[in-house]
Amino acid sequence: MSTAQSPAAGDRRRVVLTGLGAITSIGTGLEEFTAGLRAGRSGAAPITRFDTTGFEQTYACEVKDFDAERWIRNIPLDHVGQAGQFAVAAARMAVEDAGLTEAELGGTRAVISIGTTDGESHDLDRLVAMDVEAGDPEVMDPVLAGRVNAGRLSTAVARELRMPDVEATTITTACAAGNYSIGYGLDTIRSGEADLAICGGADAVCRKAFVSFYRLGALTSEDRVRPFDVNRKGILTGEGAGMLVLESLDSALARGARIYAEVLGYGLSCDASHPTAPDREGIARGIELALDDAGVKKDEVDFISAHGTGTKANDKTESGAIVDVYGSAPPRTVALKSMLGHSMGAASALGAIACALSIEHGFIPPTINHVETDPECPVDCVPNEAVDADVRIVQNNSSAFAGNNAILILGKYGERV
Repeated sequence: MSTAQSPAAGDRRRVVLTGLGAITSIGTGLEEFTAGLRAGRSGAAPITRFDTTGFEQTYACEVKDFDAERWIRNIPLDHVGQAGQFAVAAARMAVEDAGLTEAELGGTRAVISIGTTDGESHDLDRLVAMDVEAGDPEVMDPVLAGRVNAGRLSTAVARELRMPDVEATTITTACAAGNYSIGYGLDTIRSGEADLAICGGADAVCRKAFVSFYRLGALTSEDRVRPFDVNRKGILTGEGAGMLVLESLDSALARGARIYAEVLGYGLSCDASHPTAPDREGIARGIELALDDAGVKKDEVDFISAHGTGTKANDKTESGAIVDVYGSAPPRTVALKSMLGHSMGAASALGAIACALSIEHGFIPPTINHVETDPECPVDCVPNEAVDADVRIVQNNSSAFAGNNAILILGKYGERV
């Protein structure tokens, strides 16, 4: 981890986004993902990854038509599980989108930081099933056993991109891990420790996460997620990967890179008030810290990409925290999980990419499946249809079990000096 002392705000290097890679249930690649966001597409479909016999809920937001061989070229496909394949492929997309070659990457001071909730838990599910069926752990597949370590998500990206000297870190702060990862990359570039960071999050649908949320009573009984709606019932599990290339502004300008957005700042808070329930004060504190770090005034934020899970507890608590910070007329507040489901460690990374695309293309994505706003969630959630807008500054929220909150602020490059 970074050991450098944080420089004063006036001495910090500016950091920009120059490459994006997205693998999602509503589209793979930036063109498809952008189109899915604009259209308000739902990724919900019957689960195919594991047997759902005996469960009342059988839907999730799985990635469809993913071709790993198209993107993964330098490492054997069986060296990584589904989450690892998502991470590596999205990282390849992002660096190619940034116009960076493997030779350039190999000679750059860089870090790789990937957030995850479950790592390769799908493989762990399979290993446990083998053991239970045979009653003997010796029957476990050694290939599966060799790739369950979550740390392999980041090291696999380093191997694929031929970056042998890079610092590769996997961050496991559950559903806030994507934003944590981006914040870590931001810090290393700001401080001068690195010139480039490949950051994001990845997770795959697995029985472990599905059953955990099922037992907690957090899964919706429907085939859709309805954040902020008075009749919302809970989440659908999801999957995918979002990877971003962060670069010092000087580096980006020197090589004539396209700049999607500037990473203005972030805030972390950990209230630790309850193992699973969100805390209103903790979320509000994270938002305040992010705005302060970014040097952004509250009236400058054009919209908020909420954590927005569609559970009774999260949506009410998060809306309350937003009102506590912004007052009775907060920025529009959208929930991408209405489309993507809860993609765990990938969720806030994909949220960050959606925010950057909103700045680039001038629109605010919708909260779909919306019928009637809950009076206890007093936000404009941009119901059902995207709206065109001049988007300049966006806030990307994420929260996780044990009270881990991470808030990211992105801005249109050139708007702030």
